[in-house]
Amino acid sequence: MTAPRSSGREVEQAIGRLLRAGVLLSAAVVLLGAVILLAREAGSPTDYATFRPEQPEHRSIGAILRGAFGWDGRAIVQLGLIVLIATPVARVALTLVAFMIQRDRLYVLITGSVLALLCYSLLVGR
Repeated sequence: MTAPRSSGREVEQAIGRLLRAGVLLSAAVVLLGAVILLAREAGSPTDYATFRPEQPEHRSIGAILRGAFGWDGRAIVQLGLIVLIATPVARVALTLVAFMIQRDRLYVLITGSVLALLCYSLLVGR
């Protein structure tokens, strides 16, 4: 017995929903973080003449998650940007699953390689 094949249209619709949901979730998280950040720092003067890089507590995924759970506005904005970056990676992962269900070995190999390179570049290639 062969595995049921998804139509290309079904896969395209699922990918479209995934991308739409990822972008909307990212926008909502960034907006929430911005509101919190502005509410807490509304009266603080801003110095645009000096560039200050992101603080160390907002440079790793673990630190960003800890800050977001502590309602740190900057960390929540960073989390929203991570969600935005992760959305196309999730698309490749969903495509890989679709090719695995269809048992298309060539496209599983190609898509798996692309996913591995994406994950490597995001997690290791700094």
